[in-house]
Amino acid sequence: MTSSIAFIGGGQMASAIMGGLLARGTQAQHLVVVEPAEAAREQLLTRFGVHAHPASGAFLHDCAVVVWAVKPQTFRDAAALTQAFTRHALHLSVAAGIRSDTLAQWLHSERIVRAMPNTPALIGQGISGLFARAAVSAADKERVNALMACTGAAIWLDDEAQIDAVTALSGSGPAYVFFFLEAMRDAGVAMGLTAPQAYQLAIATFAGASALAAASDDAPEILRQRVTSKGGTTFAAITAMESSGIKPAFEAAMQAARARAAQMGDEFGA
Repeated sequence: MTSSIAFIGGGQMASAIMGGLLARGTQAQHLVVVEPAEAAREQLLTRFGVHAHPASGAFLHDCAVVVWAVKPQTFRDAAALTQAFTRHALHLSVAAGIRSDTLAQWLHSERIVRAMPNTPALIGQGISGLFARAAVSAADKERVNALMACTGAAIWLDDEAQIDAVTALSGSGPAYVFFFLEAMRDAGVAMGLTAPQAYQLAIATFAGASALAAASDDAPEILRQRVTSKGGTTFAAITAMESSGIKPAFEAAMQAARARAAQMGDEFGA
């Protein structure tokens, strides 16, 4: 990607994309960043050699793509200060909750793609859900694919409402994994292991089981049954979890996350 790419906001997700682009051969001079916080600007220069600007300006005219990586509550103000310089560009928003209709109104553009990444993007192992408005061309989508490939995998969605489901499943999903890692560590300590031992075992178990699932064509139910001999230790654990209602509680939690994502879209609507 040789044309300039602008980042409005220079936080973690923007840094994940920038780091991936630089690792794949993009030159630092092709990256433009607007970041009001001086400490963050200094960090971008030290880490990536990228000079960040404290505010938007005419320098954005040369940018073919604008990546919006600002907090949802500050997006509208940032757009008001930026849209006059970026109406020609392809816009990629990684801000949670703000629908593309609202973005189109704020940015005075129809070439908008919404992305819902997750935090493993910081190490190139994330996954994102992507939705494009009708004005986004096939070439635009390829450009977005190239950008998001720096953070991991991505899937395109046909219905923007599915972004809320992606938010609930994979966007918030890392926190669910960390929650279970915490519980497994604490249970291991209660059973006599040290905290480092229990945590190492828990992380390796999640990583190994995920890799096994990714390598298999079988459904998770089948994979689970293969390690659940009736009357055995795993059977005892699964039975206890089923008796505690963990699965329906977990599904209800994800529904709550999806509902909150939809509610945020209403709150931030233009």
